[in-house]
Amino acid sequence: MTAPRVVTLGCRLNTLESEMIRDGALAAGLEDTIIVNTCAVTSEAERQARQSIRKLARENPSARIIVTGCAAQLSPQTFADMDEVTRVLGNAEKLDANLLADDGAEIVVSDIMDATTIEAPMISGISERTRAFVQVQQGCDHRCTFCIIPFARGRNRSVAPARIVEQVRTLVATGHGEVVLTGVDVSSYGHDAAGVPALGQLARQILDQVPGLLRLRITSLDPAAIDDGIFELLAHEPRFMPHLHLSLQAADDMVLKRMKRRHSRDDAKAVIERARAARPDAVFGADLIAGFPTETDAMFENTLAAIEEFGLTYLHVFPYSPRPGTAAEKMPRVPGERVKERAARLRAAGDKQMQQYLMSRVGGLAQVLIERDHRGMSEHFAPVELTFDAPIGAIVEARIEAADLKQGRLIAGLAA
Repeated sequence: MTAPRVVTLGCRLNTLESEMIRDGALAAGLEDTIIVNTCAVTSEAERQARQSIRKLARENPSARIIVTGCAAQLSPQTFADMDEVTRVLGNAEKLDANLLADDGAEIVVSDIMDATTIEAPMISGISERTRAFVQVQQGCDHRCTFCIIPFARGRNRSVAPARIVEQVRTLVATGHGEVVLTGVDVSSYGHDAAGVPALGQLARQILDQVPGLLRLRITSLDPAAIDDGIFELLAHEPRFMPHLHLSLQAADDMVLKRMKRRHSRDDAKAVIERARAARPDAVFGADLIAGFPTETDAMFENTLAAIEEFGLTYLHVFPYSPRPGTAAEKMPRVPGERVKERAARLRAAGDKQMQQYLMSRVGGLAQVLIERDHRGMSEHFAPVELTFDAPIGAIVEARIEAADLKQGRLIAGLAA
């Protein structure tokens, strides 16, 4: 008999929830079971989930396969109809150990919009990682025209601050030097309940109440909803990392309007400028969608130009993919080859910015969190390879000796 296995597809939140699922499956005594935690951000993600399920079934013919996650929440019957699948659980059900172990109904998927609270199970750590994720909220109250995720995750619900602090304290005690606050729409933390602090205040509480935490990061921030506390932390708290990833999506005002985003191009630029004023060494990443419906060449060029103009170093570029159930699916589409071409140009511009940034770090110092043998991440989220030995989990000061542009990383020796 074999221990339960969890296969994760998709985002950081899925990665964290898979740890919770694994703990629940072990506690329930599951054996010979594979749990597939799916993604639904695009139609391609759902297709890849089905492909993965078929492959897992061929490789593990005796295993029960439970399918859960966003794709299962949105299309439960599709997965239940697959011969390889034993059971389908929704997003509200997947963290319930009793339901994982139960052999009841083939489909157990409730209406996610009925969920009004969240109390994520505690975990002792993230396996094989020195960086740990902590969920601070779930769901999203916005309706961007390209996005189906609010219908898979439900409304914005914030985790109680005391529970978040307790989870961070547990992770620090088990050797995690860095914590990353994550969720579906983290910038909306606290917007759903009276008396719950804003995200920046929450981060301040964590740092004050868990002095053993060495580094704190936050995942994708909405430029329209970054509270003052975030900028105050950048200015005054060295344990708050100077790397912000923005849910930008585009940098053309008409495209942003058609996406139903809540920020303009100038708004995004102002956020970056304010952050750099607070912390001059701050670096920025961004999510960008290439070839959104109705995007003209001129609109695309506005987004392309922003990569250099805003100084965006870390890009996640997504070629637009129509998603059934979204408003954008009905909009006039950009030809597929042009979408691919635009995505390639965005990535090339991002690679150029990354190379320039890596070269600018040569000769300077970096605080490197060691994640595996001789490898780690700087405070600015740059991959670093060390030329000396250092224990996993430690933060060491290193001097940057070279930039390996082909591998996209820094080479560092021991600081004198």
